[in-house]
Amino acid sequence: MIPSLTGIPTKPGVYIFKGAKEKVLYVGKAKNLKNRLRSYFQESANLDHRKLAMVRMIKDFSYIVTDNELEALILEANLIKQYRPKFNIILRDDKNYPYLKVTIKEEWPRLEVVRKIERDGSLYFGPYVPSGAMWEAVDFIRRNFLIRTCGYSLNKPMRPCILYQMKKCSAPCFGSINREDYMKIVEDVILFLKGEKKELIEKLQHRMQMLSEDMRFEDAAKIRDRILRLQKAFESQKIVAPELGDMDVIGYYIEKKHPDTDEQEEDIAINVLFIRNGLLIGARDFFIEKNASFSEPEMLHDFMELFYAKEIIPPDTIAANAMPEDSDALLKWLGNKKGKELRIEVPGNGKGLELLRMSNENARLHFNARQKSPIEDTLISLKRNLNLTNIPASIGAFDVSTIQGSESAGAFIFWEKGEFKKNMYRHLKIKAVEGIDDYAMMREIVGRVLLKADSTRAKEQKNLEGKLAPELRASEQSLIPLPDLIVIDGGKGQLEVARRVMEEIGIDTDLISVAKKPDRAFLLSGEVIDLEDRSRPSLLLKRIRDEVHRFAISFHRRLRDKRLTESPLENIHGIGKKRRLELLRHFGSIDNIRKASVDEITKIRGFNKKIAEEVIKNLTGEKETT
Repeated sequence: MIPSLTGIPTKPGVYIFKGAKEKVLYVGKAKNLKNRLRSYFQESANLDHRKLAMVRMIKDFSYIVTDNELEALILEANLIKQYRPKFNIILRDDKNYPYLKVTIKEEWPRLEVVRKIERDGSLYFGPYVPSGAMWEAVDFIRRNFLIRTCGYSLNKPMRPCILYQMKKCSAPCFGSINREDYMKIVEDVILFLKGEKKELIEKLQHRMQMLSEDMRFEDAAKIRDRILRLQKAFESQKIVAPELGDMDVIGYYIEKKHPDTDEQEEDIAINVLFIRNGLLIGARDFFIEKNASFSEPEMLHDFMELFYAKEIIPPDTIAANAMPEDSDALLKWLGNKKGKELRIEVPGNGKGLELLRMSNENARLHFNARQKSPIEDTLISLKRNLNLTNIPASIGAFDVSTIQGSESAGAFIFWEKGEFKKNMYRHLKIKAVEGIDDYAMMREIVGRVLLKADSTRAKEQKNLEGKLAPELRASEQSLIPLPDLIVIDGGKGQLEVARRVMEEIGIDTDLISVAKKPDRAFLLSGEVIDLEDRSRPSLLLKRIRDEVHRFAISFHRRLRDKRLTESPLENIHGIGKKRRLELLRHFGSIDNIRKASVDEITKIRGFNKKIAEEVIKNLTGEKETT
């Protein structure tokens, strides 16, 4: 039963709908929280199929008041990434895209590759997706413009690095070039990255002419060769239309998942073309599956909100098939992010329309290619073989490693769509268990990881207590998406432990355990599945189990090796690095220190009787008296 709407403020904010076991179903924003929430629950509400299905599942809701709608939009984007609700658009791409940065505010500007945008006065070029074209550009610039790429301070001269010897840097650190000539190189690099072909070539031709008149024919020949290489490089660039400037073109292809039924689920393929200075510098494909049916304006709003929430500089223009819902607030947010106004348009003719059609076609081709992916067949077979609730697009696995209860460690790995996602791996030192107790250790690591993965009520409360809490963005970085299937390395006992933990937390995702010798899977139903058949689903499960086992053992060995190589002096209160070195320098070894008397240690510079007694006590286990 939905709680009363009495007392809900009429201010802007974010609302969160929750289903059974506090599972977050949907995150939305509103100019007026009271009116928006009332629109879902009043009898006269005119809701589409998706919203009707969602409302039937709602058991409770919460909200956060913000100062304005822009704040609400920012908070909404963060909460969607954190909770990954069933009825929101979810982007599984968690990487920031690479940019080329020219630090023009520095005395000796440099070129570097970055994934974080800062308002530091530097020039940023990108994003480059995929990054191959960017690295080709970096290599070309190093060979032809000799701009520095290091981050060294150039306050005093230093010996040049190997890049100078390879003729890929002009070495301003060594004083081999004056600043005036160096800044000409920087200007040329900027023109090249902007695609200003005509202006750059004309500048170089003028410089070549001046060198020839000064009878510096060798230097003039180098400029001539650079012009030829530049002309060849410009010919290979994908010039679209200079008049377009900076533009992102967002095309998409939508297909109903079950066209012969009333189910309102869709698969969506989205393609983004990055046009910068009239050049096509990259493209990115997204695939959103098992998605609750959205209107196109609603889908575009949610996609743009999540896509541009990343470390990315919005372009001057965004082109799409339709205007996104609530475009005014979206434009204001994007303008703040860019630092100036931009526009969203639906091209009706010309080059913009051609690009949009090309993007739509790329999305369709990407959609069809995914439908034929062999991994999809494997996952469908896995669902059938294990009697799973859903097709497991993502799989998380747990394992514990210990030797006689010493330096016990746990591990979690994450697999998704054919790839191990290393950025979602987690090492865990066992904290609450002493001695040998595999079940208790498994209970600890499953609970610690899944509490974060599911964004538990405690974490939710922490984030919702203050509007736009500063710790919100930091906390989301540590969260892991809840996997569709959880695999435990072990047998029936470990499986039962994990089941109890998940039940306590309120997680009802699919769960199995996988054991070896012989390879077999244990299901919660009590059924045991043979994995020795060398089928693709079986090989995938064994590969995931072996990977988490490898990851757990590597961490356990690292902890053990650290303990074995640790000096016993490091654990003595009052003995820092300097005193440790003095002791070892004076006595030569730990054994000699153990044999020393308090008086002998006291004679060392920096030691007194109290510290000497502490050393003896910790190394020998008894306090010496004199």
